[in-house]
Amino acid sequence: MTAAENFAALGLNLPPCPAPKGVYKPLLIVGNLVYVSGHGPVLDDGSLLFGKAGLEVNADGAKLAAQQVGLTILSTLVSQLGSQDRIKRVIKVLGMVNATPDFGKHPYVINGCSELFAKVWGPDNGVGVRSAVGMGSLPDNITVEIEAVFELAD
Repeated sequence: MTAAENFAALGLNLPPCPAPKGVYKPLLIVGNLVYVSGHGPVLDDGSLLFGKAGLEVNADGAKLAAQQVGLTILSTLVSQLGSQDRIKRVIKVLGMVNATPDFGKHPYVINGCSELFAKVWGPDNGVGVRSAVGMGSLPDNITVEIEAVFELAD
């Protein structure tokens, strides 16, 4: 199955593609690499998920926010490239969790995005290198921000 077919089989919706809220491009292609700027967890109605992990949001809620960020990244890829099928593989994911100083489940949280990508592109091409870190704050108090690098299929 193709990445687009894999995504369709999941029964999930892509949220609206977010417009930049600063001076940057949401996606940039350099050679055969696609760099995706940091994305937040956009819901189907265009609203964002907010809250600090370890305070207003528990680890499971933050993991769902990370999955929603993954969907938001997919939305940008589809809007800019036409299809998930234009991506050959995930190269790198940098996940940032808005967390209290004592929160330690950053890798678990970012698995929400990584597991989604593995389902879309498969266990080999959907899993790249990754960092999962905690932040004292994120823009507008969103729960998770993720940026990623992909390899183009063509």
